Amino acid sequence: MVGGGPAGLMAGIRAGQLNQDVTLIEKNPVLGKKLLLSGKGRCNLTNLCGLDSFLERFSGNGQFLRDAFKKFFNQDLMNFFEERGLKLKVERQKRVFPETGRSSSILEALKKELEKNKVKIIYGAKLQDVLLKDGAAKGLLLSDGRVLSADKIILATGGVSYGQTGSTGEGIGIARKLGHSVVSLRPGLVPLETRGDYPKKLEGLTLKNIRINFTPAPIAIQGHNTQLVRGLTDGKRRIISEIGELLFTAFGISGPLVLTLSSKVSDWINEGRQVYAQVDLKPALSKEQLSARLRNEFRLNPKKSLRNSLKTLLPLRLIGLFIEIAKIGPHKKVSQLSKLERESLVSLLKALRLGAVKCAPIEVAMVTRGGVSLKDINPRTMESRRIKGLYFCGEMIDIDADTGGFNLQAAFSTGYLAGESAALD
Repeated sequence: MVGGGPAGLMAGIRAGQLNQDVTLIEKNPVLGKKLLLSGKGRCNLTNLCGLDSFLERFSGNGQFLRDAFKKFFNQDLMNFFEERGLKLKVERQKRVFPETGRSSSILEALKKELEKNKVKIIYGAKLQDVLLKDGAAKGLLLSDGRVLSADKIILATGGVSYGQTGSTGEGIGIARKLGHSVVSLRPGLVPLETRGDYPKKLEGLTLKNIRINFTPAPIAIQGHNTQLVRGLTDGKRRIISEIGELLFTAFGISGPLVLTLSSKVSDWINEGRQVYAQVDLKPALSKEQLSARLRNEFRLNPKKSLRNSLKTLLPLRLIGLFIEIAKIGPHKKVSQLSKLERESLVSLLKALRLGAVKCAPIEVAMVTRGGVSLKDINPRTMESRRIKGLYFCGEMIDIDADTGGFNLQAAFSTGYLAGESAALD
């Protein structure tokens, strides 16, 4: 067993429960470094939506997980922890957290179960290679030269996001060396960087109850002097988010809405497209309703300056920049605004342009997209289709999902299935 993240820990526990002699290899001096960061340190371990809805939250490959989820799904995971004395709570959007509000509570429960099932742990040991005999896995070569014999090997080494936690992709590299196809690694659930100085001016500001709209530009063909070539897009492709929150960072935008949609944005960018973002600051109101509200507000308070009048509509930190973009004097009285200026304000409230965006580096992404190809893994067992006795689970395989507990459930479920399969096959 290689990897002390959620998938590897659950795989080790399950194999131990089935009376196997299990050794877990972890390159760090401690277990679960990335697990401790999950859910902003609170650990959103799963989601209580139904199976079909759950699978839809994965970016194209969710059906692969159907067998793993039938074996060990959200209620099974909750029962696992609650039966061991850890109380859980369900929050908005059916997200599940430990009642303590600390990821460390989840990790401690897992560590106790490893100890209970006599799983041996070797810390500070980095995997160098998987040893084969007659086309089957027979042992591990560690970077310090040690060789460990094993009848079955489970790789749960993670992706390449949050590299400071030890996720550097060595397991994926070894899988490729052993003949497995690897889908290109890309950032998932990642902040977006934007051009201009908006983010720096608004860093730390959270916009609530907004909607964000991403639109890809047509692809420019080399040799056409940057002219956009017709026919490569119908001009109607766009992503319109649900209503939620957006956070400005030093270099761009983040928050639940951005992270959830970042994978699709990343795909468009990889196609060679520029992607543009704009924010609907008042998604609950149509343009007509918003225009009527402004007219009424201005009529009731005609002597108010535009800056003071906007305090009922926008966060204080946003007002100055908003007026600057509108190119209207901040101290101009609202009674002095022209019809064109009022229309400009309404348009900005419904579509505040953030300009072109790009994905932040994969090292700061919450998850890794891509990994060991699912075509090379048996979904009923998580065993490699190329190397007998070798199993994969967790983030190192080509599975990724939205925020909300879906990725962690996939890690626990694939780990459980890999551990059981390796123990029983």
